[in-house]
Formats: sequence, C-alpha cells, structure tokens
Amino acid sequence: MPSAPKTPLLDRVRIPADLRALNESELPQLAAELRAELIDAVSQTGGHLGAGLGVVELTVALHYIFDTPDDRLIWDVGHQAYPHKILTGRRDRIRTLRQEGGLSGFTRRAESEYDPFGAAHSSTSISAGLGMAAARDLAGGRNNVIAVIGDGAMSAGMAYEAMNNAGALDARLIVILNDNDMSIAPPTGAMSAYLARLASGRAYLGLRDFGKKLTSYLGTRVDRAITRAVEHARGYVTGGTLFEELGFYHIGPIDGHNLEHLIPVLKNVRDNYDGPVLIHVVTKKGKGYGPAEEASDKYHGVNKFDVITGAQAKAPANAPAYTRVFADSLIQEARADDKIVAITAAMPSGTGLDLFGEAFPSRIFDVGIAEQHAVTFAAGMATEGLKPFCAIYSTFLQRAYDQVVHDVAIQNLPVRFPIDRAGYVGADGATHCGAFDTTYLASLPGFVVMAAADEAELRHMVRTAAAYDEGPIAFRYPRGNGVGVDMPDRGSVLEIGKARVMCEGSKVALLSFGTRLQDCLAAAEELGAAGLSTTVVDARFAKPLDEDLIRRVARSHEVLVTVEEGAIGGFSTHVLHFLAREGLLESGLKVRPLVLPDEFTDHAKPEKMYADAGLDASGIVTTVFAALGQEVTAARA
Repeated sequence: MPSAPKTPLLDRVRIPADLRALNESELPQLAAELRAELIDAVSQTGGHLGAGLGVVELTVALHYIFDTPDDRLIWDVGHQAYPHKILTGRRDRIRTLRQEGGLSGFTRRAESEYDPFGAAHSSTSISAGLGMAAARDLAGGRNNVIAVIGDGAMSAGMAYEAMNNAGALDARLIVILNDNDMSIAPPTGAMSAYLARLASGRAYLGLRDFGKKLTSYLGTRVDRAITRAVEHARGYVTGGTLFEELGFYHIGPIDGHNLEHLIPVLKNVRDNYDGPVLIHVVTKKGKGYGPAEEASDKYHGVNKFDVITGAQAKAPANAPAYTRVFADSLIQEARADDKIVAITAAMPSGTGLDLFGEAFPSRIFDVGIAEQHAVTFAAGMATEGLKPFCAIYSTFLQRAYDQVVHDVAIQNLPVRFPIDRAGYVGADGATHCGAFDTTYLASLPGFVVMAAADEAELRHMVRTAAAYDEGPIAFRYPRGNGVGVDMPDRGSVLEIGKARVMCEGSKVALLSFGTRLQDCLAAAEELGAAGLSTTVVDARFAKPLDEDLIRRVARSHEVLVTVEEGAIGGFSTHVLHFLAREGLLESGLKVRPLVLPDEFTDHAKPEKMYADAGLDASGIVTTVFAALGQEVTAARA
C-alpha cells in the first residue's frame, strides 16, 4: 500500500520557538517545504533566489539549535535571508518582498526582532556581531552571537579586521563561513562530518585545554611551539590554518545541506566552546531547484518566473540598458586605446564589465568585494600611465571614500569612475539608492563630475573620460533602460564644464542634471501651454559648472529650478553657491532646488518614488507655479 502523505510541518511553524518544538527527525521535511515555499514566493515577486535556496538547511539548523531572537543571528548582506524571514513570523507577507509597503529584500531591524542588524552591503556581519558580543559581555549576558558570512564576502578587508579583533579579545563569537562556491575546500563526506563533530566536542576541547595547561609548565616557548604544531597539524587535515592564526578555532568543512552533520556540530559549539569559533560549511547556490542549479549566476537575482520551466518574465524594452551602453562604449574606446583597463569589485556582470573581460581578458581586474583596494589599485595604475576605469555602484563607492580623497583626489590622479545605479533603484530600496555620490565627489578639489541625461550622453561621457588626463573624473547613470534616443556610432569628447541648451524660453529656466531631463522637457511643454516660456538646460556637469550659461539664464528668467536625482549638497548646492557669490539672488530671481528628499526612502517602483519626490514632470510644473504664487490646478485649467 502507498504510504500516507506527510502532514505539512511549515504550517505549524510561525516563529522559531515552534520550530524548536519539532523532532529532529522532522527537520528534513520542514526544509523541503521551506524550499518549495521560497521558490513559489520569489516566482511571484522576483528577488534574490539562489543564495536563499543554498542556506535552507543551514537556516533551519541555526534556528533549531539557537534560541533566537535572544541569541543574535546576523546574516551578512541579507539577500540569503528569505528562508529566515519565512521562519520568523513573516511568512504571511513573504509575497510582498521588495514591493511598495512590503518586506525588504534584506534584513532590517525595523522589520523584525529576529533581524538584529540590517544589512544589504557585504562583509559587515563579523564586525557587528563582535560589537554585540562585547556589549553582551559588559552586561554580564550569556546569549550567543552568530554571524553567517559567504566566502565571497570574505574577500573584504573588513571581515579580517573584525576577525583579528575578535581573536585578540578572545570573544565568544560564532562565525559561519558559508562557502557556496566551493572556492576554499570541499567537504569530504562522512569522514569530514566525523572530524567536525570530534573537533567541536567536549572531549576534544577538554583534552586540548588540558594539553595547553600541561605544556605551560614546560615554559612559554615550548608551550607555544607544541600548541602551534598541534593546531597546524589539525589545519592540514581540516583546513583553516589562516583562521587559527587570527585566533579562531576552526571546524569543518562540513556539508551545509546535511542536517545530520550540521545539528551536532552547532550543538557542540553552542554548549562547549567559549571563544571565537569559525564553522566552515559548504553549500550550493540554487540548491533544490533545477533551473537555479544549472544557471551560471545561480539565479542570484531574478524577475518573476515560471516555477515549472524557470523562464523569467522580461519587461518590454525599446531602449538599451545604461549598463550595456557603458560596457559597449568602453569596449569601443579600449579598441582605440590599449592603455584603457577596467576594474570591478566583484560585480563584473552588474557593471557590464563581464563583456569588457570577454573582449580584453588581460585588461580587466576583479579585485573581489574590496572597494577600498579597488580605488587605490586604480590610483597605482594611473601613476604608471594607464587609464583605469574603476566601475563601482554609487552606494558601494561610499565604502572607499577615504581612498577616493587621499589616494586619488589629493594626488590629482586621472582615475575614471563610472558610477552605476545613480538615483532610485526601486526594489533594492534605501541601501542601494545612489543618492550621495554627486555630493561626496563634487566637494573634492579638482574632480570632474558628470551625469548622463540619456544613453547617447553616456556614450559621449565614456569617451570624454577616456580622453581626460588632467585629474579624476566621474560620470553617473541610473539602473534600467535608456529613453530611446538615437545613438551615435561613437561618442564625442565633451568640452569640460559646458552644458547644452535643449530649448530656449524667457520666463522659466529648468536646469537638469542627469536623467530627469526628459521630465524637464515634458514639464516645459506643459508650462509653455500655460503661457510660461521655458528654457531647459542639460547641465551635464556638476563640477565644473557652466558658469557663463547659468549667469545668463539667471539674469534673463524669473524662475530657475534645478532638478537632480541626488541628495542635498550636490548639483543644486553648487548652483546656489555660484548664484549667491555672483549676487544673482538679489535681483528677485526665484530659485527652487529639486533634490531627493532628506530621508532613506523605502523600496517601490522607481517612477512612483520620483513622483513622490516631486521629481517627475508634474512635480516640476507644480514647483514652478508655486514659485510664481499660482495654484497649479487653476493655471492648468
């Protein structure tokens, strides 16, 4: 007779306390149901899939062994935390992921007590966990702190800074190294699991401590020599010598998908160890879902997709993506100039530099998740006459600001900074919103800062940057597709600091910096229909400004509105400073700066975000009428 169907377990688990009430033998079934729920949810919302599929069993094991939320569980980056969200009281909202008003695609403190630290940038978990452990010790607490960090995130220096500090403090901290690309060492089956259980058990740890005490009687030098010999010998069997040198007790590698291996090791570490420990688990991105396992990018980020076939929905596009335009343009310039090289910080496909690498494999450098190193590495190249393009997302470049200042700007080195993801990024929310780059770059002496109004302008700016050798230069462009303008065969070299006038008027002037230009043109049509003759300027440069043009426009118009996809302190601030210095604000000119609101804006569709910020055509028109003291509804009527 066929066996009776198993009673669903996931419906019984609302929070981790419910999970801990299950029998250990039921955990594989729960993991299978959790994986199916994750696949179904992300198929409806889109988002990060592969990483979450890879940590299903690990997530179950961690919440089963540790007393979350009293025990602090920190997920590095956070895009692998979807299974964690399902198990921590958010299953009923999991299909709102990355939607307006819905769950964040990353961990977020305001969302749940089970998210002790918010993260969407890499390599912060060990530092945050160590801070929590130090605070716990000062308060006399005994709860556990667990940081889960991927092997890719271990390429960042911050992770090693934290581990070095944790080893020096001998802090009771558990780090789970999730090796999801098998880039360090594969597990070796049952023997690996046995060694991990043995090395994490009370008997071995007790013997180890006893040996240390015994050898201490023989003198410090002999004690140190014997201890190092024992640890090195164990390192050759299990790996982890580097981590041992940093002061961590290393266990593994073990199979991160085998609950029979994970549970006893986690339990042993929880109960028997009182210092910093690193558990090396090996997992597979996309585990349990065929299309994700077979994909070259392991379904890292996906659109909505068909669960049966894995086919992803694609939004209709009548214009090329900005990232692709950048990549194609850079390849074109590199064919003409063999001094051009490209640098990425673990984002070759996200920045389009994977295409550059295919064309010029010896001229691309992926430095890992190490933005600080990437910038100074580029600076070093520039000193030797190369033309480095250091392509980094706006919010990731923030991590290397000291290097931009000290290693590039002060030395006036011609490093080129293509800045992707400028402005709102939609579903990725505040952590990836490119709001601050214009402000933090345009404040630096000698820096040239540009923003592309459309895909053709981006092509011009790539060539301009390639030709510019007088100092550092940056150009920003948004996520998504262009606006459908005609593309030149090759970009032209722009005159530094010169804007372009798109249409001439006499009453209102709209100064646009970046891709709000199309909304400015649409607003100008509506204003013109209402009898307000309008000039539209594509500023192109936030630094240096086209002072002659701004001076002329300020003297000949009644209202001047600056429009940009950045925070206060950027393009508009430089324009206002110039107008004040020139005394042009004393002539009755009505100036209104439109910038991103002074807040960290939650995820939503970009067009909705810009409308809410007053940076669409309607918002621009409303701002102009308000400056003139008119009601927009009456004027439109």
